[in-house]
Order: sequence, then C-alpha cells, then structure tokens
Amino acid sequence: MPRFMSPLRPRYMRSPSDIPKEGLQVQSITPTPNASENSSNGQEPENQEPEYPEIVCVSEGTFRQIRDDSLVLLSQGISHRLLRSIEGPFLIFVLPEHEVRAREQLELYRKENPPKEENPPIPLSFSLQPLWVLLAPLIVTLIDFTDAMNLHTPGISDAAKVLKGEWWRSLTAQTLHGDVRHLASNLICGYIVMNMITFRIPLLRLAPFIAIASAIANLCVSLTVQTSFRSLGFSTFVFAAIGCLSVIEFRLMPKETHGLLRRFAPLCGAASLAVFLGLGENADILGHAYGFIAGLFCGFIPSKKALRWGTPLSTADGVGLLIYYALYVIAWKIALA
Repeated sequence: MPRFMSPLRPRYMRSPSDIPKEGLQVQSITPTPNASENSSNGQEPENQEPEYPEIVCVSEGTFRQIRDDSLVLLSQGISHRLLRSIEGPFLIFVLPEHEVRAREQLELYRKENPPKEENPPIPLSFSLQPLWVLLAPLIVTLIDFTDAMNLHTPGISDAAKVLKGEWWRSLTAQTLHGDVRHLASNLICGYIVMNMITFRIPLLRLAPFIAIASAIANLCVSLTVQTSFRSLGFSTFVFAAIGCLSVIEFRLMPKETHGLLRRFAPLCGAASLAVFLGLGENADILGHAYGFIAGLFCGFIPSKKALRWGTPLSTADGVGLLIYYALYVIAWKIALA
C-alpha cells in the first residue's frame, strides 16, 4: 500500500523525494516497531515498507474528482491516502475512525458542488481483437469459394426452411458471402466498428452476444417475410455491432450537456450510418434493420463502470472467443449432418 501523498499529482508520477515537507500534507503513520528498534540500535532499515493499519475507501472517481475530494479532506484535517486501482479509477482511503466524518464532509461538498460526469476523448488505436472475430466468416467463405464443399445449399438463410425449424441457418448464413466484393466490404466495415468497441471494453467478451443477436435478427427477417426469401453475409453482425456501439456511447454521455438531444447524438449518428450503409442494390435491408435493433440490447450487457474505466483482457475474454466459435461450429455441424 502506498504512503500518504499530495493530491496534486498521481502516484505513478511521484517518487519518495517528491513528497512535500511543507504546504499540503497529511498525517503520517508510525512505522513498524521493528524499524524503530533498528533505528535505535544504530542499524539502518533495509528499505522496509512500513505496515499500515486497516483503511477504508470513501471516494472513487477520475483524478480531477479525487483531487477535489482530497482538498476537501485536507481542509478539514482528515488524513487520507490516494491510490489508483488496476481498473483505472482513483481512490481515497482513510482510517476507520475517520470514515464517518470524511463521508459527511464529502457529502456536504457534493451537495454544494454536484460532480459532473466526464467522457474524455480516447486516442485512436488499432486492436487485433476484431481480427479474431472476422476470422470465422473469412475461413468459411474462402472454403466456399474454392468449391471444395457446397456450403451455400445447406448454409444460406432460406426463410421457408427456417420457419420449418432449420434455425441454424440464421448462424451459418453469417459466414457466407456472394463474392469477393461482398466479403471485403463486410470485413473492412466490421473491423472499423468493432475496433471502436475495443476502446471501451474487450470485444471478445461481447462477440458471442452480438452473434446471437445477429441470429435473432435473421430469424425475425424470416418471420416477417415468410416467403422464399434467401440471404447471406456477415453484414447483420456488423449492423448489430453498430447498434451495440451506439448504446455504449449513449450510456457514457454526461447527463449535463448542452441540450437533451446532445445525449442522443451517438444513437442518431449510428442510425444515420446504418441507413447509409444498409441501403443498396441487393442489400438485405430488413436484416440490417433487425440487426441494428438487436445490437442495441447488447450495449446494455456490460456494466457502466467497466465501460467508463476500461477493462483489461482476461481469461473471460478467451472463454468468450471459444463460445463465439462454438456457435458457428455447432450450427455448421448440424447443417452438414
């Protein structure tokens, strides 16, 4: 656990020599008895980290919010400690005997100065996670293009056959494409959209849910048309990802903005993009529309805290990728049986 520090700079930017001796300070805690005895015996402690008593967290937020809370506690003479968790937010810890008073002072301050939610811009970066997702339709489509196997007949989404119980076609059809141009457009658009999702949360964690949402969208198309309507392509998944991304950004928009409509900018922008990309010759307009709507629900799956602070990759993401591939493997196994 780190030592007490000034609230003006985060922990990872400070060294022990940076800790101020005057001005803004907090109370220190007595080191362990062993260190005191060594000092009295003339022996220098071997860089031993002092042991601290139990502490409790009284505040969590961005560095700017925690800095203000820290100044409030300092003004009241309440000793505290700053820490940044591995998930991103900054934390303030106090001794148990100071908890009640610290919370009272912070509550009084927030009543007079309500905190504003922040949604800072994220720098552009490129992730490999969308490539793992796009690998499934790419492999199946390339196998289909080689004519080594006839995948169109058992895998294409045929509304009449889907209504007769062949539900797996709603999944297998996502991995098939009409030509190279069709495949390339879905891969490029899919990477751009899914790469933006990785700014907020690991994509592999949401991939199975988006795939299921896309399958539901294809089922809704069959229920709506109820004729010999046939469709294929990964575009339904792409539009579901667009809907998911729009809800994620909508949830992160600050409540206090310049006009209520400002909060709905992500949804309006995503809907406009969906209309722009979803119209065209031979386009499955219903599949795109249902995919976008189904993807909206996927945006509510991750917690807002995980979206705001970001979540590092973990074992759960590997499990999500395995489930994602398992959905298509099971569907194709049934289709080719």
